[in-house]
Amino acid sequence: MAPFELKEATTNDIALISRLGHDIWREVYPPIIGSAQVEYMLEKMYNYAALEEQMKDLGHKFFIAMYSGQDVGFVSFSFHHGELANRTRIHKLYLLPSMQGKGLGAQMVKYVEALSKENNDVKLELNVNKNNPALHFYNRLGFAIEKDVVIDIGNGYVMDDYVMFRLHQ
Repeated sequence: MAPFELKEATTNDIALISRLGHDIWREVYPPIIGSAQVEYMLEKMYNYAALEEQMKDLGHKFFIAMYSGQDVGFVSFSFHHGELANRTRIHKLYLLPSMQGKGLGAQMVKYVEALSKENNDVKLELNVNKNNPALHFYNRLGFAIEKDVVIDIGNGYVMDDYVMFRLHQ
């Protein structure tokens, strides 16, 4: 396997994260939620101001995934979520489709889990669209469905998701 690494992102990487988000979402999500909702969500969540707020104000940590020196995806997360403030919440975990199936996503989850343990959280949680094929990926990694949620994101759109969790392994 070619070298894989995760590099912590800063606000200097926002343009890269935005570009990767746009590239990945436009390829992966139209069959799941439709192109119009994809464009709405990209504008809402992947513009410079939104990503800067996630990093600076909301405390989301971002890491760029690199494979053979190429930027191929990213992960963002934050610590101490949930009623007991003992969960690390993965907000975003995305890889270019050409990089999927190489074990990189599993390595990203493993890396976040290691940081989660260092920060005294006991489990990981994330949301995944109910129709997203990535649901099977998360199941293989030991995530279980905790509940389903429908989140109104405006403009007549909703996120119809499962909240999934996994105890640290």
